[in-house]
Amino acid sequence: MKEQPPHWSRTGLFKVEPQHLNQTLSRPLRNLHPAPSEPLRGGPAGKLCVPVETVQRGVEGLMYLMTESSKHMISKVDFLDSVLVLGFGEELNQILLQLYLQHHSEIRSILSQLPSNLPGYHNLEWRLDVQLASRAIRQQVVPVLTMRLLLTGGGDGTGELSRRVLQTDPGTLLHLISTLEGALAAIKTNHARRIFRNIK
Repeated sequence: MKEQPPHWSRTGLFKVEPQHLNQTLSRPLRNLHPAPSEPLRGGPAGKLCVPVETVQRGVEGLMYLMTESSKHMISKVDFLDSVLVLGFGEELNQILLQLYLQHHSEIRSILSQLPSNLPGYHNLEWRLDVQLASRAIRQQVVPVLTMRLLLTGGGDGTGELSRRVLQTDPGTLLHLISTLEGALAAIKTNHARRIFRNIK
């Protein structure tokens, strides 16, 4: 299941000064979670006269942007393209870019150490069987590819492997590979990223 981003709350953050944005995001980026509400009272929330919860939701949204961008290792151009829709000024966009460039390696390192609830790939075993004849048809060629997929437990702490046995014919497998490769190529385009931002 894909994680849904926090709701963006930009009413106050549109007006935040660059140095306040830098200070507000530096701590959660170091700890990889939104800053607590208390420090926000004397920061942007107090200066903008907006509720702490409003700034908190904005920080959570920007943290989601940073973690997802780091996870996918997007380029400078793609990151700036992603923040354009937020409506910030050029100076704020550049500060966000610098924060991303400064912390993305550390964020990726921390994310790789976090436990995952999803099963992970461990190994794949396969066997190709070919039926050459049957009682009804003496001469035929029916290839069947049998695969056994070994998966890790997915952060349950047991370390046990689960097994999934799959069967398909070579033609269907080639079509599946081609479709997945096309989807992976399409998801990296700017057009796809704009669509994802609008539906989140």
